Amino acid sequence: MSKKSFKSFEDLECWKACTEVRRFITELVKKYPKDEKYSLVDDMKRAARSTTHNVAEGYGRFHFQENIQFCRISRGSLYELIDQLITSLDEGHITDGEYERGRELINGAQVLLNGYIRYLNKAKIA
Repeated sequence: MSKKSFKSFEDLECWKACTEVRRFITELVKKYPKDEKYSLVDDMKRAARSTTHNVAEGYGRFHFQENIQFCRISRGSLYELIDQLITSLDEGHITDGEYERGRELINGAQVLLNGYIRYLNKAKIA
């Protein structure tokens, strides 16, 4: 798998997985109470968007180390979303099933993102 085989960041499986996370979060927070609109909802939407934005921005840098750093930021946003899902569950905004589905999507995105970071680390050495 060489970077040359990718025509765009949109070809990256980790970006696609983060997009699924973003779409899930966007739909999930629509049912949150109005008093969470400018706090938890806003935080969750920003973190979810950050996952895809940073993969895309890193891809556009064309330097392995910079790309890796942006992917790490994306990974951090995925962890932030886990904490926000826990908060949402604790405060009764989501069901156990919604929490589990969110964790499943996030875990899948983390696996793919970690794989891409490993690939970039090996590519910068080669």
